[in-house]
Amino acid sequence: MSEQESRDEGGAELTRDELGRVLEAVLLASDQPLSFERLQGVFDPDAIPSRAQLREALDWIAEQRADSATELTEVASGWRLQVRERYAPWVARLWREKPQRYSRALLETLAIICYRQPITRGEIEEIRGVSLSATIVRTLLERGWIREVGHREVPGRPVLLGTTRQFLDDYNLKSLDQLPALPEIKDLDALHAALARLDPDGVTADAAGAEPDEPEEQTDAGIEDQPVGDDDDGRESGERPTRLPT
Repeated sequence: MSEQESRDEGGAELTRDELGRVLEAVLLASDQPLSFERLQGVFDPDAIPSRAQLREALDWIAEQRADSATELTEVASGWRLQVRERYAPWVARLWREKPQRYSRALLETLAIICYRQPITRGEIEEIRGVSLSATIVRTLLERGWIREVGHREVPGRPVLLGTTRQFLDDYNLKSLDQLPALPEIKDLDALHAALARLDPDGVTADAAGAEPDEPEEQTDAGIEDQPVGDDDDGRESGERPTRLPT
């Protein structure tokens, strides 16, 4: 191995463009976002680039891909290279089994948790005016979009729910600050407006012709939040394209 190749492998002598190509290769090979710490971990201990050097190289990658079908995106877990959203319909045809599509009830529940977290199941039911199906909460937990973050210090100590880093990654968000502004959820009209922003493709139960939730007076009889046409876990038989990494 030549001296130049040795310097390049160690990373100590890499220029910004060379470092950018190394990071580009690492991001292409990864199946998940990479934080600065993970990116630094691919270099030898005596040749770890600084965060400033990494950011400069990442900026170079973004600039190189400005007119490309792929883009460099920073989400909650780190950086990733992904197909631009406008090309997702074509790329999605590479897979026979398409991603799942979720009901309006599930997405409404998710939106409430996003904007009012930490929040209890009872508080979600109060906002929506219907009983919340345990299967919807289970689906959100299994999907990794919400988690239990504690207990409300009131009688019964109900569980508090909040969103996760996985939720931010899947929705292409770096932090909750990037959610559309919503001062307060006072009724379902405001909630639906927030839901439309969270779900820009309009892929909800309404789009599939599902029935609305049961009226509030029926909820008292123990009817759970199960819109007609939805699966038991809040997923529909239709499917939604997800953001596709390269």
